[in-house]
Amino acid sequence: MVNMKTSEKLSDQVTNKLRHDIGLNKYKAGEKIPAEPELMKIYGVGRSTIREAIKTLSMTGVLKVQQGSGTFVNTGIQHETIDQRLRRGDFDEINAVRRLLENEMVKLATKNHTEKDLEEMKEYLENRRLAIVTEQRQMCVDADIAFHIAIARASSNKALADLYQGFTVIIRDFFSKREVRGISHFAMSHHLHEQLFEAIKNKKEKSAQQVLDKIIENNY
Repeated sequence: MVNMKTSEKLSDQVTNKLRHDIGLNKYKAGEKIPAEPELMKIYGVGRSTIREAIKTLSMTGVLKVQQGSGTFVNTGIQHETIDQRLRRGDFDEINAVRRLLENEMVKLATKNHTEKDLEEMKEYLENRRLAIVTEQRQMCVDADIAFHIAIARASSNKALADLYQGFTVIIRDFFSKREVRGISHFAMSHHLHEQLFEAIKNKKEKSAQQVLDKIIENNY
């Protein structure tokens, strides 16, 4: 059943839920999906909402409506979202994507950052330090991620910044499942984050890349 409390349009919720279920092979490629009355029960919505969701998925090629036969999942199309594919990735795969994104972010940030960007990075870096001192792990995690997102914004590439911000959800989820990091893990890497900030601030691209490599290699 969809979440009735979210502000997202109801038909969009059902569309996304259907797409998600298809990605999980609940409804397999080439197979007929349940009829409208059954879908109404499964997702807890009315007929018009189901029809609108099916129409949307048909227009995007995920579903194929055959008059007199029903609605089928199209074959030969990758139905998984990028989030779903990333969540199936192992440690090396996730880290490789992280390296690609952050290398480009840092490269551009050293060239394009503004004073406002630097102030934002410095603020999150200080929040990270204070969280370490006061041993507030969740606050430290949040400040750490916010610091890297600030670097992404400093790249002046909005598409890259949006892509990285979405990817941080995967990073947070992946590492929370993989291990529980104590505050000492963040403390050991704080000097590297400070060095990264200084290198970006002083527009030293090579130094920034070298520090970033250490951060990623040590899984900080």
